[in-house]
Formats: sequence, structure tokens, C-alpha cells
Amino acid sequence: MAFSGCAVAFPKIPSVGTFECRSDPDFSSPSAAAPPRHHSTGFGRRRVSLSPASHHYGLSSLIFRFPPNFVRQLSTKARRNCSNIGVAQIVAASWTNPGVPLDCPPSSAAAAAASSGAVAVDSAVMDPAVVIGAAEELVVDGGDVQFEGFGVDDTASFLSSDGSITVHAGERLGRGIVTDAITTPVVNTSAYFFKKTAELIDFKEKRHVSFEYGRYGNPTTVVAEEKISALEGAKSTLIMASGMCASTVMLMALVPAGGHIVTTTDCYRKTRIFIETFLPKMGITATVIDPADTAGLKAALEENKVSLFFTESPTNPFLRCVDIKLVSDLCHKHGALVCIDGTFATPLNQKALALGADMILHSATKFIGGHNDVLAGCISGKQELIDKIRILHHVLGGTLNPNAAYLIIRGMKTLHLRVQQQNSTAQRMAEILEAHPKVKRVYYLGLPSHPEHLIAKKQMTGFGGVVSFEIDGDLMTTIKFVDSLKIPYIAPSFGGCESIVDQPAIMSYWDLSREDREKYGIKDNLVRFSFGVEDFKDLKADILQALDQI
Repeated sequence: MAFSGCAVAFPKIPSVGTFECRSDPDFSSPSAAAPPRHHSTGFGRRRVSLSPASHHYGLSSLIFRFPPNFVRQLSTKARRNCSNIGVAQIVAASWTNPGVPLDCPPSSAAAAAASSGAVAVDSAVMDPAVVIGAAEELVVDGGDVQFEGFGVDDTASFLSSDGSITVHAGERLGRGIVTDAITTPVVNTSAYFFKKTAELIDFKEKRHVSFEYGRYGNPTTVVAEEKISALEGAKSTLIMASGMCASTVMLMALVPAGGHIVTTTDCYRKTRIFIETFLPKMGITATVIDPADTAGLKAALEENKVSLFFTESPTNPFLRCVDIKLVSDLCHKHGALVCIDGTFATPLNQKALALGADMILHSATKFIGGHNDVLAGCISGKQELIDKIRILHHVLGGTLNPNAAYLIIRGMKTLHLRVQQQNSTAQRMAEILEAHPKVKRVYYLGLPSHPEHLIAKKQMTGFGGVVSFEIDGDLMTTIKFVDSLKIPYIAPSFGGCESIVDQPAIMSYWDLSREDREKYGIKDNLVRFSFGVEDFKDLKADILQALDQI
């Protein structure tokens, strides 16, 4: 190993850790002194002093100790084409000296580096005297390589299957976190530092990229956002602390004071409460139509300056759906945006953006997370729209914790497997329930009896894992059925690995009188069943035995 030049400036490497050189131990001389350690000469720069005499204590070579992140940095730039750390250093030298070609053999690289005064490594020469004599003073600049930038992941460009995208998108290519780990690391930090004030000024003047503060972004969260964007075919995704957070921030960001929106009758109750109770305080009014009322939508668009049409498709809990292409065409002719809450559909069963919607929203708590263990919400769409929402999000907060982002990433890796199972179980059970004498009515888009079955067939590839149905009986009869079930949990939410059942009249509307509940179509005998990934035969047997109890 040989060095040429008396002073070496390496490319920037992390300021954490140290750059150390040590000689091989002299096993033949117990009295040999240890080589001198480095000493610090100031913040952000470290010098390594090597005594010329130290080569007497070594064997035949000098071993370099690099701080952990230096090897990581090399792995993302050089080690892909390097068979050993010596060749990697040639590449490192070429960064400092552009005249050194990356593809030349080691001996040529050494010569080229020597002519330019750079560090050169010749794998055939291992003379520590030359090394020590030449490397009197090594200067190492500190640098931040925790993440290298926030480029868009293009994994989806060569993956044709949604299943593959859910596993790899956002993580393998374009990842900003420098690591050799297969799984995405959780970056737990509330703020991000700047090495010097000049770098901070560069950031403020948009010449340097940083999250700056935890509320504005996180590397782990970016991976989750990129994965969802790839799955939805979106330019940008913003992930937040819950589905309701995503809904409310989106509405406030995109609908001006005094504006008007159109929504549908069947929807998540908390969304309805926000539209009916809080938006009027900002002077925002709403027209509420049936999901199939195209004429009502046309009238609302003509009579009002509508900013946004917002609905779920399928809806909660009756699984109604709108013709997304039709309503998008109508709204766009009148300058109105379209946002679809696709939580029940999942990105696998329905591609709302491809059908013409401007934005797609999910409660990622449900199928996307898929394990009943995390709260999150996301909204995907055009870059300019998501940017507007992001600005308000940074003001209001509602930031997703990076640990929760990790759970979303992990959950999405099995999304395609879970949804296949849940689609199949729900379809088969809906058909069984519809034929059962103790069930009055079944709400499931996969059944020809559903009013929007044909629309769903046109725009969905699967009909989801939730089935709503009415028991042939009253409140107490329905309670007996629910309490007789052995597999599902009585709980709110849906879309997880574990099956969940609830009686909406009690779970979500118990604070209202029966008459007020029925204004929203919520009858005492209504049941919403979210099928998990349990075996179909076990679920079928459990539901049938519970029906036998009433």
C-alpha cells in the first residue's frame, strides 16, 4: 500500500465518530507501545497525526478504521463497483481529484492519483514506511450523510404488479436514508441540525434540502408517502396522524372562506359532523346529495360556485359508490375539484386518480396499516394540490410519529395478500348471508342486488372486506347475534387482520334517538362486519352458529 502526497483531503464524511489509523499489533514484542491516537483540532474537522516511528511497531500493512457512516457512504457511491476497501479508497480519491477515472484498474488509478497529489492505493504495494512518511497529517471534514436527498422513487416504473409495489416502492430506489438494512429505519428526531450558519441560509434560500423540524417531515415518513404515491399513481402524498386529520386539513386548505362543497348522504359520521358543524363557522356551505344523484350534482354545480366534491366510494356503512369518471368530468367542467375517500376500496381495488379524481384520501389506520395497531391518514394527488395542503398541515400539526410511519410501511408489505383474502371471504359470506332466512338485507357491492353493482364492476377490481347487513329482528335480537359470535372483536374500525363486528346504532349513533338514527338510514338491526384474514371456513361456521342463536 502506497500513498503519494503530503496532505490528503478526503471527501466529506460524517462528523460522528472518528477517523483512526493504527498499525497491526506486534505479537513478537510485548513491550511495543501503542500508536498515537488522533487529537481534535476544532469542531467539524479532525486531524490524524501519525508518528514516523510508528511503522516499527507494525507488521506489513496499515489498517484503517473508518467511522461507521463512512463505509455506508461508500456503499451508496463506490462499493457497488469495488471488491475491497482499497479500491473503494481509489474511488474516494477520484471524488477529490476528478482526473482519476473510476473504471481504471488499481495500478492505473494509483498512478493517476499520484500525479495529482491524491491518496492512491496500490493493492500490490504494502509499505507502511511510505504510508507513514507521506501521511503526516490527514484532514477529515465532517459531513451529514444521514440522508442524501429526497428524490422521487422510480421503483414503480419497472414493477407491473401492485403486490410488488406494496413491498418495494419507496424503499429500495431513491431512499434518502443511507443504510444497508432491508427494512426502513425509524428516524426518531424532533429537529435537524445545520453544520454552519451558511448552510442554514442556503436552506432558507432553497439551495439546500432539509426537513428543518420534525413537524415538517421525517425520512421514515417520506418512505411511507412514496410507497403510497407509487401504489396510487400519484405525484405526491401527504401522510398525517389520522384519517380525520387528512380530511379536515384538506377541506380547510382547498375550500376558501365562503366557499361551497358537495358531499353525499352516506358517509363517516365524524366527517358529516365536521361539514355540518365546523365548516359553517368559516362561511363554507354544503349541498348533500345521494351518491347516485347525478342530477343533484349537476344542479349544485350550476347554482353554486362549488370548490370541491368530496365523498367516500364505497361509503360507510352502506357501501354505496359514485361513478368517479362521470362526477370528475362534471365537476371539472365547472372548475370544481374532486376528492374521493377510498378507505373501503383500498388502493388495490380502485384507482380513483386514474378514473379522473384529483385526490384520493385514506384512513391508513384501516386496510393500509392492516394490523389494528396504528392511526394514520393520507392524501395523494397532484403536486400543486398536495403542496397547498402540506402548507396548512405544517401550521396545524397533526404530524405522524415516525414509529407509526414504520408500522404503515410494514403493514403495506402484506396489503395485497390481505386484501385478496378479505375480498374473497367477504364476497362468499355476502352471498351466504343474502340467502339466509334470518338476514333481511345485505349491502355489498359484489352482489347484483346492490344498486351500484354495475358501477362498481366498471371501476373496481375487488369489492373489499366489509359487509353490512340487517338481521331479521329488533335491537335486542341483533345484540344477541353479535354477542354470540366467537371470532370477531366488538370494536370500531375495520380493515385489520382480525375480524371486527359492530352494531352502528350502538357503536356510532347511540347518542341519537332511534328516529334521528333512522334519518341517516341507521336501523337498530344493522350490522357491519369487517372480515380479517382468518380462514373462511372458521368465519362461516362462526357466523352461521351465531345466526342459529337468534
